[in-house]
Amino acid sequence: MHRWAGAVAGLLLAVIGLSGVALVWEESWIALPGASDALDRDPAALGQAIEAALAQGVSLSRITFASEEMALHQAIDLDGGGAYLNQAGEVVDRWETMWGRPELWLFDLHHYLFLGEGGKTVTGILGVLLLAFTVTGLILWWRTRRTFKFRLWPARMTKSAIVRQHRDIGTVASPLLLLLAFTGTMMVFPQISSWILAPVAKSEQAPDIPITVNSPDRDTDWSLLMVRAQAAFPEAAPRRLMLPGDPGAPIALRLKQPFEWTPNGRTYVYLDPASGDIFATVDPAEGDTASAITEKYYPVHAGKVGGFFWRLLLTAGGLVLVLLGCLATWSFWFAGKGRSRQFREPSGRHEHPALPQPQKQTGS
Repeated sequence: MHRWAGAVAGLLLAVIGLSGVALVWEESWIALPGASDALDRDPAALGQAIEAALAQGVSLSRITFASEEMALHQAIDLDGGGAYLNQAGEVVDRWETMWGRPELWLFDLHHYLFLGEGGKTVTGILGVLLLAFTVTGLILWWRTRRTFKFRLWPARMTKSAIVRQHRDIGTVASPLLLLLAFTGTMMVFPQISSWILAPVAKSEQAPDIPITVNSPDRDTDWSLLMVRAQAAFPEAAPRRLMLPGDPGAPIALRLKQPFEWTPNGRTYVYLDPASGDIFATVDPAEGDTASAITEKYYPVHAGKVGGFFWRLLLTAGGLVLVLLGCLATWSFWFAGKGRSRQFREPSGRHEHPALPQPQKQTGS
């Protein structure tokens, strides 16, 4: 079962691993003008950035504000296009579809395999398979543990050598593989996470958010909105503004408080775009233990916490997954199975039917 499932899913897991490694370092290779500028978190300046994004004549869906990792605002349109803006509100890059930016299609590949919501289910199943591969691989390795030898690459490209290298390096990387598989699967299948964490969860009442407010227009004072939202959580950093998708829905602002691990935070402020009044807030500090655990799945999985060293470990784990997936597929489908040795006696030792056979001697 381990071999057959790995032979079928190996290449897909390799794709997930390689795209994940690229996304871990995305802020390092985007390298657009202004990406390394000093960060300005003044609410009024953020309001001006929103106005600059709207002035581009696009149907803005959300804007993710600049951060320490990348000092550019990312504006996303309803049709999938978008733009990067520097903190002065100037557009430094624009795209019409996700294919215009490598980090966007890499994200879609890693999470959806270019298949939409159905692809997300497939990646979740791959996460479950990776958990099963790692556990069963450790069980299979245990009986041969005395022959362990760490190799980054097989000694020979034969099936037996690949299997030995696959077994040993998979064992070394198993803690990282288990962690990546678990956090990824829990994000795709939150129902499983809820079931596991049910003992430490408590019922929470959703905030009462009206849906009969005025829609944003040219008269909306975005700087005022940002100032009022910031006043609700003075220590939090504004991270993402989400414009209403339905008429009459309020504006939602996500903020990150110092104790949160998620890069965009899970602190919400809902505002009336006309008056700037706050309708409701969501404070994760008041949440239960289950929500505190689930909040950490993504930052741990994506290397958004832990600094440079954790990113290096995630990179190693992702590259090992690529190696395991590719070589497992190769060894199963293409590598020679090898010829079993047949030990034969020399031809002179065989009996010849035309010659008399020596008689067995008896007596002393």
